[in-house]
Amino acid sequence: MKAEAIVLAKYRMERACETLEEAELLFEQGKFNGTVNRAYYAAYYAAKAMLALRHLDSSRHSGALALFGREFVKTGIIEPKFGRFLHELFDNRQEGDYKDFQVVTRDDAYKAIHQSKDFVAGIGFELDRLLEE
Repeated sequence: MKAEAIVLAKYRMERACETLEEAELLFEQGKFNGTVNRAYYAAYYAAKAMLALRHLDSSRHSGALALFGREFVKTGIIEPKFGRFLHELFDNRQEGDYKDFQVVTRDDAYKAIHQSKDFVAGIGFELDRLLEE
């Protein structure tokens, strides 16, 4: 594994963890739309950390999600639930960011944070395992 890929993957995981903290702060302040946004981005950065190890990337979110699914979920490296979480977080973020009059509830935001926490933790575990090989 190339050193640049490892550095990039670790950077993206740090960014994922920091963004997850932002989601939690927004949740505490009752900013539920922002919570869902940051929860998605935390998972997205974690997914991109995994892609970095394979020297893969996409400038589009849909492309990155497709690559993640193809390389890690369909191959059994990552549990299918994480693929579902990532897509659900993406869809909810899209609606909250772009759909007029979209109401994001406290329950929606709570679910997004917990999905994102599970995703980031699961990806972090797998990333550490791959880096030890």
